[in-house]
Amino acid sequence: MVIGTERRAAHAPENAPAAGPLRPPLGARTVVAAGLLTAAVTVTCVTFWWIGLSPSTLAAGLGDARRLLERMLPPEFPAAGDIAALIVETLLIAVAGTGLAAAASVPLAFAAARTRPGRSWTRSAARLVIVLTRAVPTLVFAILFVRAFGLGPLAGALAVAVHSVGMIAKLLTDAIEEADPLPAEAVRACGARETQVALSNVLPRVLPAFVAAVLYRLDINIRASSVLGVVGAGGIGVALQTALGSLNYRRAAGIICVIIVLILLLELLSVVIGRRSGQDRSAGPAALPASARARHDVGWDRHRALRFAGAGTAVVIFLAALWSLDPRPDRLADAWPNTREMLTGMWPPAFSAEVFTGVLESLLIALGAASVGALGGLALALLTAGNVAPWRPLAAIVRVLVVVVRGIPDLVYALLFVAALGLGPFAGFLALWISCTALAAKFFTDALERLDPVPHEALTSVGATRPQAFAGGIWPQFVPSFIGNGLFVADLALRESIVLGVVGAGGVGYLMQESIATLRYDVTCAIVIVITVVVYGIETLARLARRHLL
Repeated sequence: MVIGTERRAAHAPENAPAAGPLRPPLGARTVVAAGLLTAAVTVTCVTFWWIGLSPSTLAAGLGDARRLLERMLPPEFPAAGDIAALIVETLLIAVAGTGLAAAASVPLAFAAARTRPGRSWTRSAARLVIVLTRAVPTLVFAILFVRAFGLGPLAGALAVAVHSVGMIAKLLTDAIEEADPLPAEAVRACGARETQVALSNVLPRVLPAFVAAVLYRLDINIRASSVLGVVGAGGIGVALQTALGSLNYRRAAGIICVIIVLILLLELLSVVIGRRSGQDRSAGPAALPASARARHDVGWDRHRALRFAGAGTAVVIFLAALWSLDPRPDRLADAWPNTREMLTGMWPPAFSAEVFTGVLESLLIALGAASVGALGGLALALLTAGNVAPWRPLAAIVRVLVVVVRGIPDLVYALLFVAALGLGPFAGFLALWISCTALAAKFFTDALERLDPVPHEALTSVGATRPQAFAGGIWPQFVPSFIGNGLFVADLALRESIVLGVVGAGGVGYLMQESIATLRYDVTCAIVIVITVVVYGIETLARLARRHLL
């Protein structure tokens, strides 16, 4: 060994550089991560300058918010019958809107799927509809439908339906494109038409993904329906807007408490359903029903009967919710003149510096709040994640606090900060900051608990301290999830920042509501176009970044 080493040293060039420490090559993941972090810091600084945020203004604003909270206590609850009726109306709006969206998403997804035969212009048109309905927030559609159909839950249900089409159809399109094409080709080779292939072969195989998307969207729509009343689209938000408008802050606090309890119950229900489905998946083949073990048996059994009964019950509930909206043909016909006036008045769109400035302000508020919220969410996640939490009782308390804070809709925070601080982007930034912090904490906690524990345990077993074990065993695994979930939070914050201006919390929302109220539909169209382009651009950048990171 010594002779070999001396021989290699003798043949080495005299001017060869000395061997240094090994360093990993600079890859695309490192460059993308560094670029995103630099952009987040830059956007946050620009946002602070734009809204005039400083330690003194932040302290003064939080002091005003504290005094408003003191005026809201103790909360005053409305009569049980009134609040129950508003809750039922909120739930019916969500159910009716989700059902309409589910029905419209099936043909739209089949038309948009690249693996399905069809004309290219039809596929492009379907994908454009999916992008447009997903980019424009629910509250924006609610404002438009209130103008067309008048005040009430019908406008709210239609707004929920149109916005939900974008998400449900997108997920169903992905499921159709990922399905195995061989069974469909076999059925098509036997002479079946495309409609028969879709209904008898493709749809049954993507049905589980479709049902999961509909249920997930229903949970989102119930949350969204709780604040649609702010613009007159029915639900419990009507009572909240009335209380705040009359400066009855104790009544507003009681209604907010009801909204929080309603959303927390839905959260608990979704957790229970998720755990039960997880147990069913982890139980193994022996736990599968007989219908799953013997697929050749087409007869009725207990599980098939329960599924059929559940589907029938869902259809009955949807029809009852739809009937409660009073969708009479004469009422829909009466809305056509207003709808035609809006559609004809939207072209040509009136772009202006005011439109671009409003959208820019919404973008800065969203990205700045998401960046600061990601840091706060990371701190909360480190206190709550089971594999890194320093003290379990504290972790339980923080987890409950995050759930409660996340249960309050963003628009409610904006209403409270506007009432405390006045109109302007400062109130919108604070509202989104709180919301993004709670949402990021939820995502980061889940990501931390899913990491591989072996590196952390190995470092701990050789005497590494808690910070050393975290830096070497957890953080390198967590960076892709941190950036990916942070981008998702920013995407959601951008949609929410657009509508905060409706209540005067900065951004383009106020300009949109004003353009509809003054019948300047050309300005409304320009705002929708710019919003769609910005949201789609952010989605594209986030998708490219995730491709290099995850």
